[in-house]
Amino acid sequence: MKTNQKQHTVLTIGTFDGVHIGHQKIIKRLVEVATIKDLKPSLLTFFPHPRMVLQKDANIKLINTISEKEQLLKRFGITNLVVKKFTTDFSRLTAEVYVEDIIVNQLKSKYVIIGYDHHFGRNRNANIEDLKQFGINFDFEVEEISMQDIDDVAISSTKIRSALTEGDIKTANSYLGYHFMLTGTIIKGKGLGKTIDYPTANLHIEESYKLIPKQGVYVVKALIDDRVQFGMMNIGNNPTVNGQSQTIETHFFNYKQSLYGKKLSIELLQRLRDEQKFDGLEELTKQLDKDKIQAQEFLKQYA
Repeated sequence: MKTNQKQHTVLTIGTFDGVHIGHQKIIKRLVEVATIKDLKPSLLTFFPHPRMVLQKDANIKLINTISEKEQLLKRFGITNLVVKKFTTDFSRLTAEVYVEDIIVNQLKSKYVIIGYDHHFGRNRNANIEDLKQFGINFDFEVEEISMQDIDDVAISSTKIRSALTEGDIKTANSYLGYHFMLTGTIIKGKGLGKTIDYPTANLHIEESYKLIPKQGVYVVKALIDDRVQFGMMNIGNNPTVNGQSQTIETHFFNYKQSLYGKKLSIELLQRLRDEQKFDGLEELTKQLDKDKIQAQEFLKQYA
């Protein structure tokens, strides 16, 4: 998304992985200020995640892909997402050059909303007090989000990543304030599901950095052709048929058409069980019947 150079912005800055309810608090304030001061609500984020670049061994997986983040931010009123490529060179910019080049000249910010613990510039050695001083020098206001405001919501992207890795989708979703989603393209699978009356859509996720939750069976929903469809998803290796690589397969209860080539965002609502190895397809089918009943029971409460 390009910045509208004619319009000044109100800006917040950060990785915002998850766009969780703590982040949403900041975004809500940003949108309020944008309305009051007639500024464009803007968010500056970095990709790759700084930890991917500065700690090469940090094999960090992210809650959102860039396109998911953009979709979520739009939902919360951010019309201008600016993604800055994070490189080692970029991390070496002095605080002053970073503020003048990016915040002032490129983004035309007149108002910056930032957390009390925000650090920036080379070696992250500049803080909120420095930013306030730059604000005086370069003519922009700085609003600090207090420790109390941020810590009122004791939520972090790290906690959400842990919950997802443990398969605790309920906790993850409550921290996110929306359903965790997996977004990708439907590709051809082995077609095994069809033979046991459980045809599945195979989701291919291009972004290798996307966090995939713990293997197992989940109750899910997706918007297909403008209609909400419910189903159950298996994340795993299909051990019953000696599968080797991880797949993400979804059986939609009331959708029978082909989905090949379609791009889908599938939301995870509830985890039913771990992936299991069965003695054969008959045993597997019996378990899938049970899963379906359990999923539909959950959906009665959900609706």
